[in-house]
Amino acid sequence: MTTISNILFYLLVLGIFALFPSFSIAQDHLLVMDSILSEELSEVVVTGSKTFKRKTESSIIVNVLDSKTLDKLQVCNLSEGLKFQPGLRIETDCQTCNYTQLRMNGLTGSYSQILINGRPIFSPLMGLYGLEQLPANMIDRIEIVRGGGSSLYGSSAIGGTVNVITKLPTKNSYEINSFYQNINGQTSDFHFNANINVISKLKNTGTSFFINKRNREFYDANHDNFSELPKLNNTALGLNSFYKPKENQKLEIALSYLYEYRLGGEITDKPAFQSQQAEERYHNIWMGSADYQVNFNNYKSSLILYAAFQNTQRKHYTGILPDSLAALQEHIENPPYGNSRSTTIQGGMQVNHELNNFLKHRNVLSFGTEFISDQVIDEIASYHYSINQGTRNWGSFVQSDWDFAKNFNLLSGLRMDKHNLLNKLIFSPRLALLYTLKKNTQFRFSYGTGFRAPQAFDTDLHIAFAGGGISRVQLSPELREERSQSISTSINFDKASKKWIAGFTVEGFYTKLKNSFVLKHIGQDAFGEVFEKSNDQDAIVGGLTVELRANYNKKMQLESGFTIQKTSYKNPVEYIQGTEPSSRFLRSPNAYGFANLNFNPTKNCTLNLNYVFTGKMQIAHFGGAENFPLDKMVESSRFSDWSSKIAYTFHLLKLNHDLELYGGIKNILNAYQNDFDTGKNRDSNYVYGPSTPRTYYLGIKLKSL
Repeated sequence: MTTISNILFYLLVLGIFALFPSFSIAQDHLLVMDSILSEELSEVVVTGSKTFKRKTESSIIVNVLDSKTLDKLQVCNLSEGLKFQPGLRIETDCQTCNYTQLRMNGLTGSYSQILINGRPIFSPLMGLYGLEQLPANMIDRIEIVRGGGSSLYGSSAIGGTVNVITKLPTKNSYEINSFYQNINGQTSDFHFNANINVISKLKNTGTSFFINKRNREFYDANHDNFSELPKLNNTALGLNSFYKPKENQKLEIALSYLYEYRLGGEITDKPAFQSQQAEERYHNIWMGSADYQVNFNNYKSSLILYAAFQNTQRKHYTGILPDSLAALQEHIENPPYGNSRSTTIQGGMQVNHELNNFLKHRNVLSFGTEFISDQVIDEIASYHYSINQGTRNWGSFVQSDWDFAKNFNLLSGLRMDKHNLLNKLIFSPRLALLYTLKKNTQFRFSYGTGFRAPQAFDTDLHIAFAGGGISRVQLSPELREERSQSISTSINFDKASKKWIAGFTVEGFYTKLKNSFVLKHIGQDAFGEVFEKSNDQDAIVGGLTVELRANYNKKMQLESGFTIQKTSYKNPVEYIQGTEPSSRFLRSPNAYGFANLNFNPTKNCTLNLNYVFTGKMQIAHFGGAENFPLDKMVESSRFSDWSSKIAYTFHLLKLNHDLELYGGIKNILNAYQNDFDTGKNRDSNYVYGPSTPRTYYLGIKLKSL
């Protein structure tokens, strides 16, 4: 089945490009296409340089995933959307609770910086489930920067940066959307969301409201009465407002609340602590930010003041019902419930100034300073497990965005960080060069450095099941910062004719990690397996990402990306005692990619076909389950995940509304893991491949015009 899927994928891509007419078209046709089809090429982005620039003029590659694309892909949340971006891969890391993480250019989630409206308030605790908790209908667009070129954002931006930008109103409107998903004929999943946009007559004040509600039941893939997809009850609501007191001033305020109940394990009506095995989570999350910008000096200068916060309260249970009577009595009397708290506060300022005659060329200078504090407390008294860590980081940066010659741009910057867990200042320089050839071809080169402080990250806060007990991560007392150096180079080409526009990007990337963090199995205690995070050795990640894109007369659009990479530690690592050491990163395939095809046969009808490929990867599998008694290293299978959607819109012009009916199938070929552990003693970290099996859905949407 995998071979057939791969053949279909290549035929899809080749078929689109085989339709292309000759590109020997007059230059005026190119100008026509610029005004009709090339909006994406002209998009203004901010994440690459902390200032607004057109994508084609940015020295750093910035990919954009907008709300229209998220809708066509029928994604429910941020996690589902990010897998449709080149160089990115979303993986599920727990069979019981299904926490997810984002891998960028082969690096784990803790190497990626997640921003909300440009602010790093996506805390380590929120990182466990936050990618699934941010609903798609709150997102206006997502800007992605791969690699160390985003080091201007500080620690944890080694692999790249994802900036989630929430919706702001442009007119008075509303949208109501509801859909039902059925997971492999077994499980119901209900969704409801709504957006309301209100704007004043003078268009100097506006607010965008959103609400999202989701209820999903358990899904049991192998019929052992233990879930592979947990029960979910989610509610999200919030607003994003702006106010312009004067034409040159703007204030933006965002506030949102996320609630989630998550329960996985034995499928029963009993309380979680009386189940044979269970993970139960209650999340209450508040997030907010405020940005004030004033432009002066004829808009050549600007001052930005900003502040943001995040607060997460989590009550959780992770446990297995003991077999012995004495242990069972202790468990019932003192069940291992835990409490987690995380508070992030950030504030800062940035100044931009444009020089029109800096050595005869334009140069935009930026400098700023910011402070971020994050307090994480995670305690389970019954397991003698406790994390209480406060981190504080003060950072300052300076940047030059200089058009130093015709068709050349040099982006250079330096960030300085003082972290309370480090005794010295950390300096992180970055350099990016852009050369533009004939307006439709860009050559880029970037270099950046970064660091990660010796602190608790998202995966360290996850307690899983392995070998008949629980597995935990502890930090080595000698853990010190990890440093990185990243290089990338790329060519970007786009060509337009009278009806077509098409292009490609080829990017090579290379990251060297010094004193890299490695997770090693160090033994067992009375509660289960124990792992330690320590500085082990140097590591290298390198590879090549190819993007292909095409648009025919706004009726057919293709976007695709494929990454080939290699990850390697300098010396082999023994992930499981007694097994052969390996220099490969765990859970990091050497090949992965996606394709997304949209077709509009009429103005009312939209068809979507999309594909996600995941190559083989190495996984540590701890024994103890009924069907897998022994520890071993496993190489997973390849997966090809095909999905489709069809939507038809009725234009109710007299009522000034659109009514859309839609439906589709996710994971059409049911490419899903088929060797899950069974029973209460399963290794819940042994999970890989697509996050859900075959899923059918139907929905209805009403929106004002």
